[in-house]
Amino acid sequence: MIQFKGALVLGALIGTGIGILIAPEKGSDTRDKLKKEGNDVKDQLVSDFKEVKEDVSKAAKSGKEKFKEEAHDFKVKASVQAEKAITFLEKQLAHLKEKNKTWQTS
Repeated sequence: MIQFKGALVLGALIGTGIGILIAPEKGSDTRDKLKKEGNDVKDQLVSDFKEVKEDVSKAAKSGKEKFKEEAHDFKVKASVQAEKAITFLEKQLAHLKEKNKTWQTS
């Protein structure tokens, strides 16, 4: 998108420059037109830059939100797996306690 806008601005500059230089007008009129076109191009570039900056800001914010969401999902999944591991260990510990009781009475 940035490249497309840059190409449009460059094309407009080249076309305007050629048109003004070829047109049979007084030098002061030509300079005034070049100045006006230069200001128009500058304004367009500033506008395009602001738009790109906003797009980048939105993308960064979206990426940050996506990261937070994925981090939360990971935390939930890790917690579920930890709970399964704890349950397994508790069962193994209970089994070992039972074996230990039988050794104590033997």
